[in-house]
Amino acid sequence: MNCGEFSQRVRDLLRDRDMSVRAVARQLNYDHAYLSRVLCGKQQPSTQLVTALDNLFKTNGELAEIAVGVAPPAVSPEAAESPAITDRILRLNEARGTDFAQAIRETSHLLVVLDNELSGVSIAEPAGRAFKVVHRRLGAGDYDPRYERDIQSAAAELAEITGWALFDAERDGAARRFNQEALFLANLSGDRSIALLTLQNMAMHSEWRGRNQEALSIARSVLNRRRLSPRVEAMFRMREAKGLVGTGRTSDAIESLQRARSLIEDGNDVGEPDWSWWLTDREIDGHWGHTLQIAGDVQKAIERLLQSAQPGRGVATGYASMSSARLAQCLLDVSAWRDAEDVVSSLITAAPGISSGRTLRLIGHVAKQRERLNGAPQSLTDTLEHLGEKLNEDPFTL
Repeated sequence: MNCGEFSQRVRDLLRDRDMSVRAVARQLNYDHAYLSRVLCGKQQPSTQLVTALDNLFKTNGELAEIAVGVAPPAVSPEAAESPAITDRILRLNEARGTDFAQAIRETSHLLVVLDNELSGVSIAEPAGRAFKVVHRRLGAGDYDPRYERDIQSAAAELAEITGWALFDAERDGAARRFNQEALFLANLSGDRSIALLTLQNMAMHSEWRGRNQEALSIARSVLNRRRLSPRVEAMFRMREAKGLVGTGRTSDAIESLQRARSLIEDGNDVGEPDWSWWLTDREIDGHWGHTLQIAGDVQKAIERLLQSAQPGRGVATGYASMSSARLAQCLLDVSAWRDAEDVVSSLITAAPGISSGRTLRLIGHVAKQRERLNGAPQSLTDTLEHLGEKLNEDPFTL
C-alpha cells in the first residue's frame, strides 16, 4: 500500500458520491488546502483525518487499512542535507530514456517537499543547480529523442519551481530567466498546465517589481484567450486585481477579487490541476487586504488581513506570515498599538522558520517602524526592536 493508493481511493469515493474536496473539508472541519495536499499525495493523512473520512464515507475501516501501509513521507527534513541533493543531480546526469524524465520529476518533487516542510531554508540554490544539468543535456541533445516531449515537460516543471524559488529569494533577474525558460519548454512540449502556472508566477513577479501594467497584461492574456477551470480562473482574477489596483483602478480590482472568491466557493475541484491546492479563501483574503492597503483604505485592509492571518484557520503555505506583516504595518499606521504589538510578537516567533526573502523584507520594514512612531508605548517599541534583532540573528548561534 502507498500514499497514492490512499489518495486515489478517497478521490474515487468523492467522485462516486458527487462530493467536492471543499465540501468535505467544510463538513469535517479541516482546512481545504491540507485536504487537497493529502489527496494529491503531497502530505500524509493524519490518523484523525483517516478516521473522519472512514466515518463520513461509511467504509467500515477500509481507509484505515489502506493508511496503515502508507509509506513515510518521501522526504524527511534530513533530506535537505547535501548528499540528498547531490544524489538527485548525479541521477540527472546519468539517467537515460524514460528514466531521464522520471529523474527530473523526482527532483522536482523533492524540491517541492523541502520548500513546504523545512523551516527557514531556501531551495533556490539546489533547484538552480539541478536545472542547469537538465538544461545542458537538452541543449546538447543528450537524451533519447523518442521521449523528447515528456522530457521537455518534466524540465518545464523543474524550471518553473526554480523560477518560483528564485523569485521568493528576491533574485529577480535569475527568476525572470528561469520563468521564460519554463514557459518556452512548456509550450514546446505542449504542457498547458505548467504554462499556466508559469504565467501566474510571471504575473506575480511583475506585480512585485512594480510593473503593474505588465502584470495586468499577463493576467488578461490568459483570461481573454483560454478556457480555464474555476480555480485557475480565480488565480488569474486575483492577479488581474493586483495589476488593476497598482494602476489606480481600485473598484475594478475589487470586482475581480469578488469574482475570484465566488469561483473558489462555487467550484468542486473536479479537473483542477494538482498545483492549484494553495489557492484558498485565506489566500484571497490576504491579497484582498493588500489590495485595500495599496488603495489606502487601511481600516478595511485590516479586516481582510485579520481573516487571512487568523490563527486556527487551518494549514497555510509557508508564506502565510506575509499577511501578518502587512497587518502589523496597517495597525501601526492607524496607531492600534496593542493589536500591533500582538501581531509583532507573533512575527518574532515565526521569523526563524521563514525562508521567503520577500516575507522577511516585509517583516524587516515593520521592525524599522520603531524609528518613526510617535506616541507608541515603550512595550511596542521594545517589541519592534526585538523583532529587528531576531531578523539579524545568526542562525548558527545556539
